[in-house]
Amino acid sequence: MSAPRNQQLSLGALVALVVGSMIGSGIFAVPSAFARSTGAAGAFVAWAIAGFGMLMLAFVFQTLSRRRPDLDTGIYAYARAGFGSYLGFASAVGYWIGCCLADVACLVLIKATLGQFFPVFGDGTTVTAIISASVLLWGVHVLVLRGVKEAAALNTIATIAKIVPLFVFIVVAVVGFRADIFALNFWGGDEPSLSNVASQVRSTMLVTVFVFVGIEGASVYSRYARRREDVGIATVLGFLGVLCLLVLVTILSYGVLLRPDLAVLPTPALAGVMAALVGPWGLVFISVGLLISILGNYLSWSLLAAEVLHSAAKNQTMPAFLARENANGAPAAALWMTNIVIQVFLLVTWFAQYAFTLALKMTSAMTLVPYLLVAAYGLKLAWNGLTYEADPRGARNLDLVRSGVATVYALGMLYAGGLKFLLLSAVLYAPGTVLYFLVRREQKARIFTPAETVVFAALVVAAISALFALSSGAITV
Repeated sequence: MSAPRNQQLSLGALVALVVGSMIGSGIFAVPSAFARSTGAAGAFVAWAIAGFGMLMLAFVFQTLSRRRPDLDTGIYAYARAGFGSYLGFASAVGYWIGCCLADVACLVLIKATLGQFFPVFGDGTTVTAIISASVLLWGVHVLVLRGVKEAAALNTIATIAKIVPLFVFIVVAVVGFRADIFALNFWGGDEPSLSNVASQVRSTMLVTVFVFVGIEGASVYSRYARRREDVGIATVLGFLGVLCLLVLVTILSYGVLLRPDLAVLPTPALAGVMAALVGPWGLVFISVGLLISILGNYLSWSLLAAEVLHSAAKNQTMPAFLARENANGAPAAALWMTNIVIQVFLLVTWFAQYAFTLALKMTSAMTLVPYLLVAAYGLKLAWNGLTYEADPRGARNLDLVRSGVATVYALGMLYAGGLKFLLLSAVLYAPGTVLYFLVRREQKARIFTPAETVVFAALVVAAISALFALSSGAITV
């Protein structure tokens, strides 16, 4: 199911979707986020583990795009093909809600950044901030309704614009790098031992998940690709580019300020590091870069959220009404539903004490399950040998190792995130199943298989447990 030719995307546009989805607020916050938990040694190890695990996942996306070109709707389609209709639906709805939460995090942080210069915006959750964020929300809504290609072109421009301040920071940080400060920060203030570094690394792993969410951008938009092979290439190229930027920004910051000073920098922490290097204008420069970055990131997530809902409806995993398009070929019904949900989440932030942090962590929790299912499907395909009949044994073994590592990595990240966010994600997954009931009713099909009944029952129990824990104070948000 390819897109009309005038809506098809080049390799450059697909790479920009991956980079634009991954580079948002996270990269501007990593200096303080890492410094609160670890020194330079732990940061090296954390990025090595995260980089290797996510690279394996990128390879799984690349392999699946080549071996299953018929699954051209990306992340949820693999879960459906591998594990049945309900887990396919759960992957779609979980990823979609994760995109919505990511957009909420973007909107809150945009206003919080403006709040450093205009107090009326406060921490991004004041009445003025929420009203102005709502205006931005519906302004982008109108833009995307004009057509996916036009919005993707704007995303490409925004991606280039937000990389510029990061490159400027890297150049300035290299020039101003102080080896003596870096040496003091190397072990993070603890005794240099394997156990101390391991403890530091574990506490930073969830941070790495936040900044890598979006790696699937090209896969979600695979039906728009001008050439099918560009999907896998864009995923790997985009990931490697972002990984290099993340490592450089993190490690160079340890050569500018001592770890205690890095740890207490306000968001965006990168602005504080830049100010220490060049003076007050650095704060303004990075803050402007952050605003451009988040605006582009917000647009990327808006595109991804609407597309995954629309494509799932096209493939009868979501109710049929969500497949409706407007005259410009934009997924109008899916976009309306997406932005209504974002608006509701945005209103809820008024009552949340740490709205940005909560939205960011919930985004990670909601997207890790779809990542796990993609990796597990890659593992299943290689294990069974399906689509490998004409390939040498070595190719299958290589894919088996890659998908196995990606699966273990996704499970490890879920463990690192902790039970709290898994339970909270169930609160969103369970009511989302209403859409599944609707689509199965449309198809006059049986709702659940016996195995799916067990999965749904476990999900309901987890959601009820989370609500009870929230009401009793055992879990706080």
